[in-house]
Amino acid sequence: MRAVRITAFGAPPEVVDLPDPTPPVGGVVVRVEATGLCASDRFAWAGHDGDVTLPHVPGHELVGHVVATGAGVTRFRAGDRVTTPFVCGCGVCPDCRAGRAQVCPHQQQPGFTHDGSFAELVALHHADHNLVPVPDDADAAGAALLGCRVATAHRALVGRGGLISGERVLVLGAGGVGLAAVLIASALGAEAVVADPSPRRGPGRSSWARSRRWTPRTARTRCARPSATAAPASRWRPRAARTPWISASGRCAGRGRWCRSVCSPGSRWCRCR
Repeated sequence: MRAVRITAFGAPPEVVDLPDPTPPVGGVVVRVEATGLCASDRFAWAGHDGDVTLPHVPGHELVGHVVATGAGVTRFRAGDRVTTPFVCGCGVCPDCRAGRAQVCPHQQQPGFTHDGSFAELVALHHADHNLVPVPDDADAAGAALLGCRVATAHRALVGRGGLISGERVLVLGAGGVGLAAVLIASALGAEAVVADPSPRRGPGRSSWARSRRWTPRTARTRCARPSATAAPASRWRPRAARTPWISASGRCAGRGRWCRSVCSPGSRWCRCR
């Protein structure tokens, strides 16, 4: 198969021929139809992720068709069109069963823990728990983005924030995740206010956001720019930067009323952030 491979951190990648992957136990091999480029792909390329070993094929935003299944896969078969979240949890540990696959201790991440989707074929782990069917008439370029930027925004707005129709949400940054948040807020009937400090990003992106009139409230989506009289940055430090996130009882101290899980006593960082 043809693939884009990194052989040195920070160096130009190469297009090479590699052996076709084989499906892992409980996993599948997918023929990639479309793949996205994420900021975290750049971090991996720059050597900022300890899970990445060289040589390496990046890429984790993808859609494609299953071409082979490994032992134990029951929900999918060859020919199915699928996508996947960028973190593939094992599906059986306590964290996965509680809906926290992003902190699964046995997780796999295409493009980080193993070769990813910048290739004609990609192996995906824990298929029955992670793969999501994609309709044949869904746009491939859009479907490829669902498992990363869209899933991240949905988790923040719905899973953590509980956003509902009629509410207003402030989106900080009009990048991939930020624009996905605008779409999700619009679909929920909420109002999104977008703030982005980049003069190159604000006008075009905010106009695009206003054009997504999926519900009547979306017409009020607007872009806010930080003013010259804005409060100093020191006033906006997150609480976690000033106080420990974990109290002596093991509960999240920085966001006690929002914490939906109990963290490991003695842990420095809150796992539910």
